[in-house]
Amino acid sequence: MDLEVKGIATSPRNQIQSFSGKKKPLQEEWTSKSWTMQNPCLPVVPQLDLGSLVDSDDEKEDIIPENSLSSAGKYKLKYEQYKTEMKEGYKWYSQRKAEKTKSNITHEQSPRNKIGDKYVQKEEEITDDLTSLDRKALLQQGYADNPYNALQNTRKSDSEIVVAEKKKQTVAEQVMIDQLSRAVISDPEQNVTTEKQASAPILPESNIAPLRVRKRTLHETKIRTQSALTENMLSHKVQFDSRIISRNGRDACRELIGFFFTHDQSLTIYEYRKFGKNRTNVLPFIQKNIYSHQRGRRKGKQYQLGDFYIGANLTFLSSDHPRLPESIKENTLLILRITNIDQIVLDSLRTDSVEHEDDINSQEANDRLAFKAIQDKLKKQLHKRGVRILTGLAKYFQQIDKEGNGLLDKADFEHALKLFHLEVSEKDFESSWLILNDNGNGKVDYGEFKRAIIGEMNEYRKSFVRKAFMKLDFNKTGSVPIIDIRKCYCAKKHPQVISGHTTEEEIKLSFLETLKGDCSKSDGVSYGEFEDYYEGLSIEIVDDEDFVNILRTPWGI
Repeated sequence: MDLEVKGIATSPRNQIQSFSGKKKPLQEEWTSKSWTMQNPCLPVVPQLDLGSLVDSDDEKEDIIPENSLSSAGKYKLKYEQYKTEMKEGYKWYSQRKAEKTKSNITHEQSPRNKIGDKYVQKEEEITDDLTSLDRKALLQQGYADNPYNALQNTRKSDSEIVVAEKKKQTVAEQVMIDQLSRAVISDPEQNVTTEKQASAPILPESNIAPLRVRKRTLHETKIRTQSALTENMLSHKVQFDSRIISRNGRDACRELIGFFFTHDQSLTIYEYRKFGKNRTNVLPFIQKNIYSHQRGRRKGKQYQLGDFYIGANLTFLSSDHPRLPESIKENTLLILRITNIDQIVLDSLRTDSVEHEDDINSQEANDRLAFKAIQDKLKKQLHKRGVRILTGLAKYFQQIDKEGNGLLDKADFEHALKLFHLEVSEKDFESSWLILNDNGNGKVDYGEFKRAIIGEMNEYRKSFVRKAFMKLDFNKTGSVPIIDIRKCYCAKKHPQVISGHTTEEEIKLSFLETLKGDCSKSDGVSYGEFEDYYEGLSIEIVDDEDFVNILRTPWGI
């Protein structure tokens, strides 16, 4: 049925209102009318042509220009390239595996070879090209090109100097108090006066009690004795900072401050410990006494002023110091490395003292030159591969160390050098082995062997490595969870992130992948592994400040 309404302009709103049977509110009606008056010509909805929606190949060619690729096309092209590279890599791997299988048939594998099989797969291509892990590790060198904020760096350095001087002053005061008080009370001459009184006859009618019953008072104590120390005698000393050479993070990060006294050639070492935020304590670590070298060319010789310089090692028998921590008592020797020393006082004391030169100085110099020659040769072989090789060596040594004492024999070191393609001539290896195996037991600590053959970064760089680890290891457990490292690592100031070539997450993932690649635990990193990583990274960095920027920038130290 057709209905025709005359004189009224039909609109969608009017149609809806007529069918709903409800009157709109006045405001809504006014709005609708005003909008209709402002837009007298309503848009006309075109008729939908369903036939035109059919896809055709001609239309696809018209939509995409010939000289451009869509996002899907770009990803497809990258996928094809990746697929080709994977095929070539698998083909190369199959050939290598077949050659290796043939070579294994000709000889029987030893237990040492079985442990090193997985390292061979990693190391067999290092003579040709860098691996992906090497390239990811080299990304950390980018921080050296982006200097740390100079103003912030200066402020932090100044504050660190103030804190360090305050620590040294506190320790020095405690040492003077301890030594002066103990020297007077423990001196045997204190009994001289009381012994004379005891030998005097006591009258029967005297009311004075016998000396054995009476207590000695302070007035009866002899303060000035012949062997008592004085403040003037203790002032002739050289003060130095030291650290424990250990892969245990808790021991390696201990803050040790030592003193060598020239009046009697004795030394003592104190530990500065911090409990909580506001409580500190100064505890004796090595008691004041006269000590001698326990290994090396100077074994059995007493410590003298010439033995104290930055980089020198001080050796002690752990059994002579019962108050040492249990983790240190596990080793026969306690080795301390001097990291800093009061050079002005040292130079003034050297001018006053007279020490006899002997042939040991020349022998030690020759030993250092022999190690330096080997280190220079290996430095070329470690070019851009230091991180992977040093971390891999440490893990390999730990796995073949069945006794867990850190000592390995000569054959183990020879096989390790061949396994990681570190070429050392037989003459150089024999000479270095004779120097390191000074006790003649046929075993050498693999940490000492690695430091002697490959070398190590200077103490200035290692101080920043310890600062970074101490910031991460806030619980002082000696190991840092990967989760905490991921939270604390900041890659915002990496040059590639700033330029937009890569993202912060990619830099962070590359660091974590290279760091935990050769860790003994998948969920944590120990201090030794953390130090090995930056030890390998330090080989390529010539300037100390560039290396410091690599640590300061991501860790904020």
